[in-house]
Amino acid sequence: MIPFNKPYLTGKEIDYIKDSHLRGHLSGDGYYTKCCSEWLKQFTCSKKAFLTHSCTGALEIAAILCDIKEGDEIIMPSYTFVSTANAFRLRGGIPVFVDIRKDTLNIDEKLVEEAITEKTKAIVAVHYAGVPCEMDVLMSLANSYNLILIEDAAQAIDSSYKGKKLGGIGHIGCFSFHETKNIISGEGGAIILNQERFIERAAIIREKGTNRYNFYQGLVDKYTWVDIGSSYLPSEIVSAFLWAQINHIEKITKRRKEIWMNYENRMNSIKSEKLAYSQKIEDFDQYNAHMYYLILDSKVNRNQLISHLKENNICAVFHYIPLHSSPEGLKNSRSVGDLKITDDISERIVRLPFWIGVEQHQSYIVDKIQEFFNIN
Repeated sequence: MIPFNKPYLTGKEIDYIKDSHLRGHLSGDGYYTKCCSEWLKQFTCSKKAFLTHSCTGALEIAAILCDIKEGDEIIMPSYTFVSTANAFRLRGGIPVFVDIRKDTLNIDEKLVEEAITEKTKAIVAVHYAGVPCEMDVLMSLANSYNLILIEDAAQAIDSSYKGKKLGGIGHIGCFSFHETKNIISGEGGAIILNQERFIERAAIIREKGTNRYNFYQGLVDKYTWVDIGSSYLPSEIVSAFLWAQINHIEKITKRRKEIWMNYENRMNSIKSEKLAYSQKIEDFDQYNAHMYYLILDSKVNRNQLISHLKENNICAVFHYIPLHSSPEGLKNSRSVGDLKITDDISERIVRLPFWIGVEQHQSYIVDKIQEFFNIN
């Protein structure tokens, strides 16, 4: 079976993990955590970056920083992973879903203002597939209505918007280093803080609600419980693995772009026959090539294509079940508009295998897709 994903190793991961053990520190915020955090800060041109155990954890910290209370509203797309909404539901917040754009599958920035009420606290921009949302429009709305703009950049490391790295544009950014992402640590994430006002409290929340971070910085002579929080730190083993990946990010992005372009060039016959279309990339130079997907003409054909590929030992997948139609979403969220594009796209999308090394299988994968469509 050609897998949908296969974790990429640079060759230095085990060496750095061994080194972290030799340094005598395997819990959080050791040498490698600091290396990764400082790199992320510089890379995104942010005020501060903290590693977390997941992007879910980063989003949960963001929700606390937004001071979400029962009944507060957070505007976001329904077409996203559950963590985007769940982080705010945990604080009593109400996700307010708006539709996505057909071309990028990102939140439709033209629909956001209509969804703003006196209860709105934040907007979450999910950069689907690593393609940037229209950040100028969203930032302008956030500033006009005194809202916090959070970038769910889980899929977007090394993508940019008008020359600025994603994650470093909104007030807060959140990254994922899950094994399905471009650079990985198995599980892992980071919260990016682009305003000074969030730094001190984020450090406290991340350290179980204590001022332990300040203690290790020599700013206090003892640490104690001062706020709410939880254990959001990754271990040094995770950070050491991530550091090996970070050191190869340019090479990783380059190879992923080659894979993406190889798919794109081979899909011309399918697209010319209007049997499917692929994602729209406005500026390929600023794209991280996180995934390659096709939108078919119907749910039936989408499902039949996935079955056809599986029969030929190729694992292709679809996602997401829109959050507004999920059991929890039906109970504890609201939608503005009918979300027709979200419902439609979720039933017609298929993601193709995408990992460094899949190049040797791409011709076979595309051949089998063409076979499904009866294209010679």
